[in-house]
Amino acid sequence: MAEPSGKTGQRGMGRGLAALLASGAAAGADGPALRELAIELIRPNPSQPRQEFDGETLLALSESIKARGILQPLVVRPLPGGNYELIAGERRLRAAKLAGLEQVPAIVRATEEGERLELALIENMAREDLNPIDEARACATLVDDLGVTKEDIGRRVGRSRVAISNAIRLLDLPDEVQTMIQSGELSAGHGRALLLCKDHSERRRLAREARDRAWSVRETERHAKEEQSRRSEPRGSRQVVIHPDLADLLASAEDALGEALGREVKVTPKGNRYRVEFELDDAREAAQLAERIASRQRTRAA
Repeated sequence: MAEPSGKTGQRGMGRGLAALLASGAAAGADGPALRELAIELIRPNPSQPRQEFDGETLLALSESIKARGILQPLVVRPLPGGNYELIAGERRLRAAKLAGLEQVPAIVRATEEGERLELALIENMAREDLNPIDEARACATLVDDLGVTKEDIGRRVGRSRVAISNAIRLLDLPDEVQTMIQSGELSAGHGRALLLCKDHSERRRLAREARDRAWSVRETERHAKEEQSRRSEPRGSRQVVIHPDLADLLASAEDALGEALGREVKVTPKGNRYRVEFELDDAREAAQLAERIASRQRTRAA
């Protein structure tokens, strides 16, 4: 697979974060820096709550890193003696070691510089002409690594929460398809349509056809729906495939409800109505959740 274009020193970083950090006033000489660091200098975060990492997932990520480099930099803070402590990116660091890399791209910042880094990324994202994939990586860094909410990103760059969610969802596409979007061979709309088909190999095949046959977004959507229906169709029945615009709204609703309730939420269409589902361990947990919601309502009314 072809490497993304760019300077050798930025292999695998993607233009997104490099551009966002390089040109903003908030990311000046004393601001956060994007560099290549020796893996041996990076120490694990002792506060990392996650200790178990799926071996197959790490292996798959390491193969992607071998082919394309690390597309989303780690976030580290400097330690005395020239070492660094990992703040975010444990999976990427482990996969990079499996891939045999000696250096990795990393955003270096002092712990107290978190707000400055967020400001640099958000301010530059609002004015940089980024391709959809680099924009998605920047959004993912803000959400996953820096803990900024999608609502806050959207508010600060003048977009809806759904738009930010849609941008990040493009990173669920296979690397080959992301490269097509990054190069302009396919649009972000094509990418969202391809997400209707859940199988990665079929997403790649449909993406090639969409590019080679110059399909419109609507044509790509139709083919993706047909392929997903064919794969999901039980005996004697037809699987309903949700329109991508509705799927985006449902995904946004699931994210918002999940964030508010503190648990995974599923929203599914049932004819002209919608079903909201989540699981509770017992009646006591249900009562506690109800009390928290009621308490919030009382606070707002006060």
